[in-house]
Amino acid sequence: MVCMNCGAKAEKSTTTYVRDLGKCIIIIRNVPCFKCTECNEVIYTGDVLEKINRMVETLKQQMTEIAVADYEMAA
Repeated sequence: MVCMNCGAKAEKSTTTYVRDLGKCIIIIRNVPCFKCTECNEVIYTGDVLEKINRMVETLKQQMTEIAVADYEMAA
């Protein structure tokens, strides 16, 4: 895969996804992604983004101040 930011090669990796919803912060660890070897831009596939959004909606309903989830465990 090629980085859309700088055009360098992006390799398979994992990252930590963080979303601040104002009233709570959601952290999802071990999220599969492609990471640029030059600028470290993170690229998610459509399937991964879909799953992240489902996880965020589920965690949002719990309404805790900070929610930490593991992507692999939710699979």
